[in-house]
Amino acid sequence: LAISVAMNKVGLVELIVSSVVDLTPWAGPLFMLGFIYLFTSVLTEILSNNAVAVLVTPIAIGLAQQFGIDPRAFVVAVMFAASASFATPIGYQTNTFVYNAGGYRFVDFLKVGIPLNLLLWIVATLVIPLFWPLTPL
Repeated sequence: LAISVAMNKVGLVELIVSSVVDLTPWAGPLFMLGFIYLFTSVLTEILSNNAVAVLVTPIAIGLAQQFGIDPRAFVVAVMFAASASFATPIGYQTNTFVYNAGGYRFVDFLKVGIPLNLLLWIVATLVIPLFWPLTPL
């Protein structure tokens, strides 16, 4: 939580959000929801899911605020994506246990995990707005 507060206080969240919006002026809330999910999903494969959630949540909230929409959909996307680490054995401690005990190779995780992550990305991007609409506040 302290990291999130610090990111806001020093203006890092504002800088990241404005950069993303400036680079994608054509993008709407649904695209950004998918983007934030995918960004979080990639990060959670190489970092701790808790750390990723702490780092990306303020950015997700900032993006939602930039669009003038309820940030809950974006926060839910971050939480789902941060919890869906399937593509690498280092993304989550249970993956590491299975990796060692089962004698799997790194590529085994990639073969199964990447398609699963892509499927969840598409489903989450389409289903989350059904529960938390991307409409202006």
